[in-house]
Amino acid sequence: MRVRADSRYTRSATRGILATVALIAGAVAVEAQVWRSDRGDGSYANPPLNADYPDPDIIRVGRDFYFASTTFANVPGLTLLHSRDLVNWDILSHLIPRLDGEPPFDARHGGSYRHGIYAPSLRHRDGIFYVAVTPVGQHTRIYSARDPRGPWRYVSLDRAAFDPALFFDDDGAAYLATSIGSDGTITLHTLDHDVTRITASRVIHYNKGAEGSKLIKRAGYYYLFNAIPGKLALTVSRSRALTGPWETRAQIDDTTGGHQGAIVDLPAGSAGGGWYGFVMRDAGAIGRVTNISPIFWRDDWPVWGTPDAPGRVPDVARKPIAGQPFVEPPASDDFARPTLGRQWQWNHDPLARHWSLTERPGWLRLHAAPGTQFWWARNTLVQKGQAPRARGEVLIDTRGLKRGDICGFGTLGKFSAQLSVAGGANLLTMRVTEDRKNGPNVEIREPGRSFRGTRLWLRTDMDFPAKTALLSYSEDGRRFTAVGGAVPLVFDWQTGTFQGVQFALSCYNPAEKGGWLDIDRFTLSKP
Repeated sequence: MRVRADSRYTRSATRGILATVALIAGAVAVEAQVWRSDRGDGSYANPPLNADYPDPDIIRVGRDFYFASTTFANVPGLTLLHSRDLVNWDILSHLIPRLDGEPPFDARHGGSYRHGIYAPSLRHRDGIFYVAVTPVGQHTRIYSARDPRGPWRYVSLDRAAFDPALFFDDDGAAYLATSIGSDGTITLHTLDHDVTRITASRVIHYNKGAEGSKLIKRAGYYYLFNAIPGKLALTVSRSRALTGPWETRAQIDDTTGGHQGAIVDLPAGSAGGGWYGFVMRDAGAIGRVTNISPIFWRDDWPVWGTPDAPGRVPDVARKPIAGQPFVEPPASDDFARPTLGRQWQWNHDPLARHWSLTERPGWLRLHAAPGTQFWWARNTLVQKGQAPRARGEVLIDTRGLKRGDICGFGTLGKFSAQLSVAGGANLLTMRVTEDRKNGPNVEIREPGRSFRGTRLWLRTDMDFPAKTALLSYSEDGRRFTAVGGAVPLVFDWQTGTFQGVQFALSCYNPAEKGGWLDIDRFTLSKP
């Protein structure tokens, strides 16, 4: 909905309309997600965010919690979330406005799906936030900022530390632990005080198959958490010294809660007290979700769950910190602001001149970007799918399209389904791209279905329990017609995007001289 100044309206009437719009906007914001973890009775249900937020690292600074997550080739990259209770999260910022260091990030000749940024390590010392991350094929970077909203700057170390675990000891000394699952040798690098270079290295432990390291200190013990991907399991090792010797115990696995994560302490005086765990679990086509769990201590070893139900992450538990308001990341968007919402990312580094929020105020304009097919097209705008079921709907204006343009809405994943308008004719096409090890395969399910006018509603329904999506369109916004049949929803780390299935808006032209698609709004709802 838009309110335009007009002589037919009095000032008071305009104020009334604006107030109504504000109320509607507030109602939409309250139900931005299709899943609500905070049950409103002092308890929460796992996961707090029922979407793909993998490789979590969570820290507490004062009364605030911060959560860094993997984003692969999506831009802006490296998502940072904020919470006051470990349950209600919002996207605070993205550290990386544009990926650099590798030509495939631009998707000029192929692409970089499954590569890019993953497994960040987040820490805080002396008023500065630090994130260690190792882009695929590059040396480890240390990002830093005084304000977690940025701007962030980084320095590169002289080597790659797989799944780096940044750690500051009580005296401020800086370290970086690393191990890779194909082996399990855990190396500890000593960093200089400015966290800009490695000054020493030594092997401190061996844990077969270990990666995803996290280092924590409590009550005189160092705790080293590791994922064991081959078993989808989590271990913890304990030592009185960083250099060992270490004793290792099994913790939990994907059948009892997850396989990569660690623990974080609560503020002093919190009703829940003590520590909570965070852990990633493979959850099918939605991707890898992060669970939050109470833990308790037994002989100075952390135990996941509660004394009544030890060794597992509960489906429902008491909120770690009571009394905090309901918060969640945005999802629906009317594109009324001059910048993209925090929920949006591009599939690779975008071409700035091929999109705009100001050329037609209140609309997102996607100019046709280079691309011979959807999988390799540039400037595909995405946001996370949400479980258990989610409906994404867009209203588009096709008047700017030119011959050769293929522009529309659908899914991005192992199977990518796009319901698109073919420029130069009022025709809808339906294409399903399957990413295979030997390259993408395109199936045309609807070569051309005619429609009237220039305004269309396109809808994508994701049903994660059923593992299928259904695409449909409408010429009036009320009666929708399904096209192309059910499409598989699949998560695959070897092909696809290594992410949960995403909603995707795209506009491309193989000739690179096309028009544009205008999008009035994106609405997320429960089907």
